[in-house]
Amino acid sequence: MHDIRAIRENPAAFDAALSRRGVENASAPVLALDEERRAAIHAAETAQAAQNAASKDVGKAKASGDEAEFERLRALVAEKKAEVAEMQTKAKELDAQLTDMLMGIPNLPFEDTPDGADENDNVEIRRWGEPKSFDFTPKEHYELPAVIPGMDFETAAKLSGSRFVVLSGAVARVHRALAQFMLDTHVEENDLSETWTPVLVLDEMMYGTGQLPKFGEDSYQTREGWWLVPTAEVTLTNIVNGATVEESYLPRRYVAHTQCFRSEAGSAGRDTAGMLRQHQFEKVEMVSITHPEKSREEHDRMTKCAEGILEKLGLPYRTVVLCTGDIGFGARRTHDLEVWLPGQNQYREISSVSVCGDFQARRMNARFKPGEGGKPEFVHTLNGSGLAVGRCLIAVLENGQQEDGSVDLPEALHPWLRGKTRIAADGTLV
Repeated sequence: MHDIRAIRENPAAFDAALSRRGVENASAPVLALDEERRAAIHAAETAQAAQNAASKDVGKAKASGDEAEFERLRALVAEKKAEVAEMQTKAKELDAQLTDMLMGIPNLPFEDTPDGADENDNVEIRRWGEPKSFDFTPKEHYELPAVIPGMDFETAAKLSGSRFVVLSGAVARVHRALAQFMLDTHVEENDLSETWTPVLVLDEMMYGTGQLPKFGEDSYQTREGWWLVPTAEVTLTNIVNGATVEESYLPRRYVAHTQCFRSEAGSAGRDTAGMLRQHQFEKVEMVSITHPEKSREEHDRMTKCAEGILEKLGLPYRTVVLCTGDIGFGARRTHDLEVWLPGQNQYREISSVSVCGDFQARRMNARFKPGEGGKPEFVHTLNGSGLAVGRCLIAVLENGQQEDGSVDLPEALHPWLRGKTRIAADGTLV
């Protein structure tokens, strides 16, 4: 959420930043509503002062024995009281409207976030690894003989409908091993704190990280009102919701492996084959809560943590900076990691690492006390996939495929598979 004082002080800068995201003249309705709200607050305070003065006069009239004046003033106080209550209600309504308006406006991109209209304008900043050259035409993951016995879309459709999958046997085991490998690496080598969180959250938590009110249709809600998390970003970031921590508490670096749920409302017809885009999937999510002066440095650190997982697995990837037309609602700058999928002959997203500044912290009212004293300040928040487990499984299967239909598995994964090294063409782990 945005600071209304900053908008008042420099509306031109606010509008210029948002125009890079295709949002024009955003400050005008905000400032108009803010002016109306402030006028209502002033009117309520003025009426309250008049009520207080009349109340004192009531006491004086009572003490003097002027019964007629006493009754007149008492009626006036009652009238002022009703007037004040009405004005205060109006001011609260306008304040809520302003909050809702501010919550619906996306974050301001950093100056070095590249301008652009969509994903075609994203900027590649580095590559790692060379895509493997095959002596045969590589298949997509769901076409591989080694994978077919363990990846069942028909049964999943019977159970739950489209965009679900049932994994079994060797494929399920590799999927689980990948998640364990990611967690252990982040905890033991990257100094992240392993955390286990619920996947059902309250409205306030979704508001805190920006999924609500604007993107409710992208998530699932239960009859009881809980939301199924689209990612552990929601729970991990909201650990500091409403808290004021000591500066020495920062940074906090969390990692969690959870089920994630997305309705994919805006992706009809996209990536319907295989398990690239599912309603239910698993992610190992990283979240950092930092001092404002350290958030850009932390963004690069988190990106390296995610890249390191791909490098350990020997998976070629490229890192791109998202342009203003492709960046997420709450992000100021985002690095996407795109892994090479030989079956599709292209790079596909496997991680997004974003720095949000104080945008989420304002929504959550999450602050820290400066060590040298002074007023509490808002923390900065960051989040990133480390990695999407299902997409990593796809990349491992496609990059390790052999002409005989088997799949060679990355050496880094062998310890988590009890020394097993490949999936044979008949689907067994050997």
